[in-house]
Amino acid sequence: MSPSRFDRRTLLKSGLVVAGGVAAMTAFPAAADAYSWPSSLRSGSTGAAVKELQIRVAGWAADSPKQTYVAADGEFGPGTAAALTRFQAANHLPADGVADADDFAALNALESADGSTAHFEWSEFTSDDGTGFGGGKVGAATVKENVRRLMYKLEALRHKAGGRAITISSGFRSIAHNQAVGGASNSMHLYGVAADIYVSGLTTRQVYVLAEACGFSGLERYTLSDAHQHVDSRVEYPYGSQSWWWESGTVG
Repeated sequence: MSPSRFDRRTLLKSGLVVAGGVAAMTAFPAAADAYSWPSSLRSGSTGAAVKELQIRVAGWAADSPKQTYVAADGEFGPGTAAALTRFQAANHLPADGVADADDFAALNALESADGSTAHFEWSEFTSDDGTGFGGGKVGAATVKENVRRLMYKLEALRHKAGGRAITISSGFRSIAHNQAVGGASNSMHLYGVAADIYVSGLTTRQVYVLAEACGFSGLERYTLSDAHQHVDSRVEYPYGSQSWWWESGTVG
């Protein structure tokens, strides 16, 4: 018989998870300045903590190719509950769509002390011309927040890829750098909501398919070469490209 919700929570708080009725050690170390959550969040909750939760589970928008995303609107609705449930299941937590202390510990384990995430650094996303997050089409602070949201989606993609390393070949671009590399005049790179990525050991087609389940609304046509895969979140931002752009269509 599987442990009850209470028993599973007790095991989790003791550093144990239960998978198939078998206990195994796990740990969710958090950054020293980790986000301070309320006691719980659930359907009907509202406010800043709900928005932060939505940002962190956005990459769990679907479990198969689907044109959907988690709106970071501070309203805990069905989409947020579904994404949270997928995050919980992937992290061996009770998949009940209710966020409490154990879930918050797992979410905070993805947070680095400087506000980046566990497997990505700010420096990976700065413009290659040395301007940092400045010189784009929105201010540097906005770019950095957009990049932070992008990082959490990429954390989900990384998890779905079996923990394979993700290399960022292009993140944010200043206007000048974007022009120098021949980027589109309203490229999502100019706002910090796009990245060109390589995933170790996967083809671009495989990365494309994973990205289809991570809430990405802009996917450049994949190839079977070693070329990067472009991913962006254009429908979530008022930057002029708010229609879905899966250039290869839906790929299963």
